[in-house]
Amino acid sequence: MPAATAASPWYKHLWPWIIIGILTTSVCLSLTMVSIAVRNPDNLVNDNYYEAGKGINRSLDRELLAQTLKLKASVHLDDLTGEVDLRLSGDSDPQTLELNLISPTQPDKDRKVLLSRAEAGRYVGQLDDKVDGRRFVELLGSQEGQVWRLFEEEKVEHGVTLLLGDEALLGAEHK
Repeated sequence: MPAATAASPWYKHLWPWIIIGILTTSVCLSLTMVSIAVRNPDNLVNDNYYEAGKGINRSLDRELLAQTLKLKASVHLDDLTGEVDLRLSGDSDPQTLELNLISPTQPDKDRKVLLSRAEAGRYVGQLDDKVDGRRFVELLGSQEGQVWRLFEEEKVEHGVTLLLGDEALLGAEHK
């Protein structure tokens, strides 16, 4: 029986080039994804779980102190001037407060504002740039050497006053 011969070489056919194109595209996309992953590592993973757990307990103690002092705060952020106007009510009146606006996913968008007392119950500070979107809002102060903390998740928008201390403290039912 005679051997079959091809009418033309393989590189003149369409199907081998389609298969080579698919394989080349998948290799290029894989290398692109690997380079993106290497350049932008995930920074949300905490490898020290024990210390994080101890920090949660310290945080609950600070929030319980704020609840005991019956602290509530209203925060107004002026988009035009960057002024932060905070009204604090309750049984604490420290000289300075620290306001942290924490982005849940992007640490470079976190903002820290030091507020000084303008009058009884009113504090003012200055933001460098506009803040909007979902944020964890943390207010830190001290009373008789102990640090208290108001902490809530809020949506920061233009013209909206943020209220801290108006939600029940979760996770501290056993204390």
